[in-house]
Amino acid sequence: MELPVNRLKQALAEGRTQYGLWLGLPDTTCAEICAAAGFDWLVIDTEHGPFDLRAVLGHLRTLAAYDVQAVVRPVSDDRNVLKQLLDTGVQTLVVPMVESAEQARELVRSVRYPPDGVRGLGTALARAARWHGIPGYLHKANDQICLMAQVETIRAVEALPGILEVEGIDGIFIGPSDLSASMGHIGNTRHPDVVDVIRDTLHRTRAAGKAAGILVLGSEQAREYRDLGANMIGIGADTLLLAKSAQQLADSVKDDAGQG
Repeated sequence: MELPVNRLKQALAEGRTQYGLWLGLPDTTCAEICAAAGFDWLVIDTEHGPFDLRAVLGHLRTLAAYDVQAVVRPVSDDRNVLKQLLDTGVQTLVVPMVESAEQARELVRSVRYPPDGVRGLGTALARAARWHGIPGYLHKANDQICLMAQVETIRAVEALPGILEVEGIDGIFIGPSDLSASMGHIGNTRHPDVVDVIRDTLHRTRAAGKAAGILVLGSEQAREYRDLGANMIGIGADTLLLAKSAQQLADSVKDDAGQG
């Protein structure tokens, strides 16, 4: 049995654009529908979605049957939380609210085995190691971890040069919603000042040789930020897709009834 290759990490390192979707619904059937849709990656969002570790495990098992890469956004940068996620089989993390180079360095240490880090050893209980079923897992695992630091405040933007210098940070993932709030434009991710900061962050990130990610809502914004350098682009969320489609269907029936 071989350690799975992190195809998302590989694609991002090669500069290929990868498109994904946010998963906020804990039902695995919803995850399976999205997995079959053709996205390159899907984020299991434990920061804002109602996911515990068992729910994450269920999603990982569901997504494993499809040609899509699983990503997890943890609730925080807590070392113990990250350890559990990694042992469960997560290989790509988008860690929220990274605001300093020091925090970024500690993140790298948290997700790597010694001597490069301090990740605890527990492979006999770890799905990631297939319960000792993957030969040499301890010596191979570090190379397959993809670590994205989420930059989503002005403080983080100011610390960006230092964060970009941290070895082991594969890329920067911009959070437009929290960024706009920290800039005094809450709820307005398209404010010109916010867009300027996003544009500059994308440019500096790619210039540093790192992957640049962002979450947008729609294909038009996706194309815009792709052209500005983003190569890990989230283009929506399962919750919003369902809510919008349900609303449109209900409105269409009501409109027809009204016309009759």
